[in-house]
Amino acid sequence: MSSPAVSKEQETDKKFLLIVLAASCIVAAMFGSRNSLSLTIEGINQSETLDYLQISFAFALGQLVLGAISPFAGMIADKHGSGKTLTAGILLGLLGTILIPYSTTAFTLAISLGIISSIGIGVAGLPVVLASVNKLIPQEKVGMAFGLVNAGSSVGQLILAPIAGFIIVNFGWVSCILFLSIILLFVLPLSFLLRSRDRSNQDESTGTKGLSETLSIAFKTPSYIYLVAGFFVCGFHVAFIATHMPGVIQVCGLPPTVSGWSLGIIGLFNIVGSIFAGWYISKRSMRIFLAYTYFARCVIVLLFLISPKDLISVILFSAALGLTYFSVIPATAGLVGKMFGPQFMATLFGFALFSHQIGGFLGAYLGGFFFSITGDYTTVWLLDAALAVFAALIHLPIKEKLVYSEAT
Repeated sequence: MSSPAVSKEQETDKKFLLIVLAASCIVAAMFGSRNSLSLTIEGINQSETLDYLQISFAFALGQLVLGAISPFAGMIADKHGSGKTLTAGILLGLLGTILIPYSTTAFTLAISLGIISSIGIGVAGLPVVLASVNKLIPQEKVGMAFGLVNAGSSVGQLILAPIAGFIIVNFGWVSCILFLSIILLFVLPLSFLLRSRDRSNQDESTGTKGLSETLSIAFKTPSYIYLVAGFFVCGFHVAFIATHMPGVIQVCGLPPTVSGWSLGIIGLFNIVGSIFAGWYISKRSMRIFLAYTYFARCVIVLLFLISPKDLISVILFSAALGLTYFSVIPATAGLVGKMFGPQFMATLFGFALFSHQIGGFLGAYLGGFFFSITGDYTTVWLLDAALAVFAALIHLPIKEKLVYSEAT
C-alpha cells in the first residue's frame, strides 16, 4: 500500500503532465498552423489581384499585430484568467484562417491573415500559455515545463507542415486552409484545463505591487531591456524563415514538397533543442544559454550561404537551424519569471513578445522586399547573421536575480 506522500507525489506528477500536455497541444496547433500558412503563399500568389510583395506585407503585418496584442492579452489573462483568454484567442484564429480563401485583395488579406488571425494567435499565444503553466505547477518544475511546452510548437510544425504540403500538392491550398481550421477547432476544449484557478502560488516577493508599478520597475531595469532587445532578433530570424523558406527553396530549384519537409525537419530538431533548453536552464545560466544559441544561429546561416544549394544542404541547414529555432523561448520566459515572479508574467513576457514580433514584421517584410529588388535572399541572410551576433552579446550583461529586491 502506497504512503500518502507517494500518492501526493503521483498526483502532482499527473497534474504536471496534464497541464504540460494541454499547453503543448494548444501551442502545437496555433503555431504549427500559423507556420504552415506560409506554404499557401504560392497558391495565393496565383490570384490576379495579389502579388508577392502584398502577400509578404500581410504576413509581416501579422507578425506586428501578434506582438502588439500580446501585452494586452497578458493583462487580460492576469486579470480574468487564462481559460477564457485562450478560448477567445483560438476562436479568433479560427475565424481569420477561414476567411483567407475569400480574401482576394491586398486589403482583405491584410484583415483576415494580418489582423484577425494574428490577434487570435497573439491572444492564445505563448505569454498566456506559459504564464498559465507557471501558475499551475511547482516552481522547481517550471524550467523543464517551459522546454516541453515550447517543444509543442515544434511538434505542431513537424506534423502539420508536411501534411499541409501534401494537401496543397494533391488537393490545393484552399483544402489546406480547411485542414488547419479543423485542427484549431479540435484544441479549443483544452483551454479549460489551463484556466487560472487561484493566485495562492504567486511569488510573495512581489508583495502588493500592482501591474503599473511592476511595469515601471521593469522598464527601468537594464536586464529586462536587454532581454527584450535580444528577443527582437529572434523574431526577425524566425519570421523570415517561416515566411520565406518556401521561396528560398524555390530559388534553390527544388520542388515545393521540400518546403514542407524543411519546416517539418526544423520542427523535429527543435523538439530536441527545446527539451535540452528546458533541462539546461533548470540547472545552469539562462543568459549564457541565450548568448551561445544566438551566436550559433549566425554560424549556421553563414555556413548555409557558402554551401551548395542542393537537397542535402537544405536538409542539414534545416536540422541545424531547428536546434536553435525556438529554444530561446524557455530561457527568455524563464528570465522574465526569475526577475519578476509569476504574478504578471503574462504581461511582461507579452511586452518581450511585442519586441519579438516587431523583429518578425521586419524579417517577413524585408525578405519579400529585397527579393523583389535583387531576386534572392542573400541581403537578408547577412542582416540576420549580423543581428544574431548583436543578440549574443547583449545577453551577457543580464543579471539573473529577482529585481524587486533591488527596487525596494
